[in-house]
Amino acid sequence: MSEIDVVIIGGGPGGYVSAIKAAHLGLKAVLVEKDELGGVCLNRGCIPTKALVSTAELLNHLQRAEEFGIQVKDYSFDFAAIMKRKELIARRLSSGVGQLMRANQVRVVRGEGQIIEPGKVEVMDTAGEKEVIKTKNIIIATGSKVMKLPIPGIDSEGVITSDEALSLSELPSRMLIVGGGVVGIEFAGIFRALGVEVTVVEMLPRILLPIDEEIARRLTQLLKRKGIEILTDCKVKEIKKTNQNLEVLVSTTGKEKKLETEKVLSAAGRVPELGNIDVQRLGIELDRKAIKVDEKMRTNIPGIYAVGDVVGKIMLAHVASREGIVAVENIAGKEALMDYKVVPNCVFSMPEVASVGLTEEEARKENNNIKVSKFPFLANGKALSMGEIEGMVKIIADADTSELFGFHILGAHASDLIAEGTLALSMEATAFEIVNTIHAHPTLAEAIAEAAEGIIGKPINLARV
Repeated sequence: MSEIDVVIIGGGPGGYVSAIKAAHLGLKAVLVEKDELGGVCLNRGCIPTKALVSTAELLNHLQRAEEFGIQVKDYSFDFAAIMKRKELIARRLSSGVGQLMRANQVRVVRGEGQIIEPGKVEVMDTAGEKEVIKTKNIIIATGSKVMKLPIPGIDSEGVITSDEALSLSELPSRMLIVGGGVVGIEFAGIFRALGVEVTVVEMLPRILLPIDEEIARRLTQLLKRKGIEILTDCKVKEIKKTNQNLEVLVSTTGKEKKLETEKVLSAAGRVPELGNIDVQRLGIELDRKAIKVDEKMRTNIPGIYAVGDVVGKIMLAHVASREGIVAVENIAGKEALMDYKVVPNCVFSMPEVASVGLTEEEARKENNNIKVSKFPFLANGKALSMGEIEGMVKIIADADTSELFGFHILGAHASDLIAEGTLALSMEATAFEIVNTIHAHPTLAEAIAEAAEGIIGKPINLARV
């Protein structure tokens, strides 16, 4: 047994970032990972899906080539090659995480880790060999797993999760997606672009519940225009296997109907994954199924921290990474607190959605004296040049002080553009500061400046009737 400063259990965005930060702060770290480095995000989530989104976007552009004066005839796609490209990208990034571990002198132990007691981690490798590592601190970063829905027939052949959706060998002709959240909407866009007939079933009144209601409503209209059927206020009652297909019984507005499909994708979210860690025996407090932590990412057991999806706060890769940095800084004796007030949220739909801060509904509940300004991409020169005129920038601010409360973007490159809004909220900026910042022309970012102009007066490039 060799004593080190911190053992991190889990090599996802929370875990591997913790390890690198620990090395930067002069701590001796060991990273325990039973699968591929990078976790779900890199291997079976964020990165593989974005590779497929890029393919889908290119196919969508090809369908519109004539708008740009380009004749494209008789093109086709190779689904096997598309999936191979996705795998190569994920593998390359996972390999890159391994290189980072070596460069930072972080030892990686392959196997499943369990906490024997505070200060001792036992790792069982694939060969069945055990190693006990003595450590001053432990960070639990075991991530999350797909939520299993309590629907009769959910285990039927042909019902898949996001993991299986990313490893399909052939495309189905029809797919029904259960869940209109981020995962469901992203996969809906991917498979529709690949020619699959897609139906999204969401039990809530609208898709993407955390997103600003107006933005979600506008996106719904755009998705329907692309041929995606979206059923809200609709609950899946039962799934049955019938010959080669699946029969899905759904209930909507008090009526039941049957939908036939080739595949059902269960995309209703994820739940914390505790792995091989016996939290009850250790006395680690839970908040429902998640590990309970304070703002320093400490559990109730001294020397044991938890970060990422396993704490059940905001299940996003960039949040996990930040939580990991906060945990390590506290281990190193620095004072660091986790703040969830300014977290950007991105949906890689087609077009994209991104937001940070309060939605209009939340802002009105907190403060009746707000002002909302919108600027459409239709009035933006770069968007027009790109042929990406769908969507808008929406800014919410205090009507008197122009203090910024929320940014919401629907449209091309929304996930990139939201960085400006995130920085503005982090710095507690006002609309005046955005307006007084020169934005390059012609760029999509000008739409943010124009929306900010609308908070303090009127957008320059938008005629008001």
